[in-house]
Amino acid sequence: MIGIIMFFVALFALLLGFPVAFTFGGIALIFGVWAEGWEMFAFMPYRIESIMRNTVLMAVPLFVFMGLVLQKTRLAEQLLESMGRLFGGVRGGIAISTVLVGALLAASTGVVGASVVAMGLISLPVMLKYQYDKGLACGTICASGTLGQIIPPSIVLILLGDVLGVPVGDLFQAAIWPGVILVGAYIIYILIYAKIYPSAARAMERDPSISRQAEVRNALKAVIPPLALIIVVLGSIFAGIATPTESAALGGAGAIVLAIVYRQFSWRMIYDAAKETVKVTAMVFAILLGATAFSMAFTYTGGDYLVEEWMLQIPGEKWGFLIITMLVILILGFFIDFVEICFIIVPIIAPVAELMGLNMAWFAILIAMNLQTSFLTPPFGFSLFYLKGVAPNGVTTRDIYRGVVPFILIQIAVLASILFFPQFYGF
Repeated sequence: MIGIIMFFVALFALLLGFPVAFTFGGIALIFGVWAEGWEMFAFMPYRIESIMRNTVLMAVPLFVFMGLVLQKTRLAEQLLESMGRLFGGVRGGIAISTVLVGALLAASTGVVGASVVAMGLISLPVMLKYQYDKGLACGTICASGTLGQIIPPSIVLILLGDVLGVPVGDLFQAAIWPGVILVGAYIIYILIYAKIYPSAARAMERDPSISRQAEVRNALKAVIPPLALIIVVLGSIFAGIATPTESAALGGAGAIVLAIVYRQFSWRMIYDAAKETVKVTAMVFAILLGATAFSMAFTYTGGDYLVEEWMLQIPGEKWGFLIITMLVILILGFFIDFVEICFIIVPIIAPVAELMGLNMAWFAILIAMNLQTSFLTPPFGFSLFYLKGVAPNGVTTRDIYRGVVPFILIQIAVLASILFFPQFYGF
C-alpha cells in the first residue's frame, strides 16, 4: 500500500500549493528510500538521459516558440477585427467569430493563455458594447481559448503520444475531427441561445463606409497567412514529409516569416519569445523529471499492481474502466494541471488500457478532450484566471463561472460521443 499512500500524499501536497516538480521528486525520494533504500535511484541518471534524448519531446519547445512568436504579431487582433465585421450582422455573430478565431489561433499558436487574453482584451469589450449577456461573452472567450488543447498541433497530444507510445502524427490526425465537432457544437449553442434570447446576443451594426466585398477581402487577408502556416505544419506531418519535431521547427521558421509579413519582427521580439519558451520548457521538463522519479518509486513499491488489479475488477470490464477513468481525470482536472495528469495519472492507467486491448490513439483523444475541460472547471481553471485578469470592472467572477458551465457541458457531451460512438470519429 506504500505506493497508494504516496499517491494521495502527493495530491494533498499539490492542493496545499507546493511546487509540482519538487513535490513529486521529494515524495518519491522519501517513500522510495523508506521502502527500498537508496539503491532504488541508482538508475535515475539513465532515465533522465533517456528523457533528454527523446526527439519527440523536442517538438514541445519548438511549438511553444512558434506560438509565442505568433502571439506578438498582432495575429489575434487582425483576425478578430476582420471576422467580427464579417459575422457581426448575425445575432450572436461576434461570439461566433470569437469561436472561429479561437480555432484558428489553436491550430496556429496553441497557447491557451495568449488566446484567452487577446480575445478578452479585444472581443469582450465589443460584446459588452452590444449588450451581450456577460455569461455568454465570458464563456465563449474561455471555451474558444482552450481549443488549443485538442486542435493540433497541441502540446497535450505531444505529451500523451510520448507517455502512451502512440505516434504524435497519428494523434494529430485523430484529433482533427473531434476538434471540428467541438467548434461546431459551440457555434450551434450560440445560435440557439441568440434565437431564444435575442436581446442577449445582438447583431453588430454594419459600417456603411465598408462594402461587403471589402469585408470579405479583409477577412481573407487576415485568415490566409495563419492558415498557410497551419497547412505547412500539419500538412507536412500528414503527408509523411516531416516528423512532428521537424514540422515544429518548420512552424517556428514560418512564425518568424509571418512576423516579418505583419511588420512585427524585431530581434527583441525573438529574444522575448525565446526567453518565454525556455521558461515554459523548463517547467514542463522539471515536472517530467519529478514525475519520472515518482513513477519509478510508485512501481518499485508495487502501486502499479494494486491499481491494475483494482481496475481489472471494475464491473463492466472495458466500459467500466473507461467511464471510471474519465470521471477520475475530470474530477482531478478541477484541482491539478494537465501536465501533472499526463505524467502521473496516465502512466498508471496506460498499462491497464493496453491489457484490455483498447485503441491507444482513441484512448489518448479521450484523455485530451477531458484535459481540455480542466481549463474551464472552477476553482482552478486557468482560462478563468486569464480572463478575469483582463476583464473590465463590470465583469465579475460569478459571470465567468456562470458563462463557462454550458461550454463545460458541451465538452462533456462531445467527450461522451467520442467514448460511445468511436466509429463516427474513425476509430
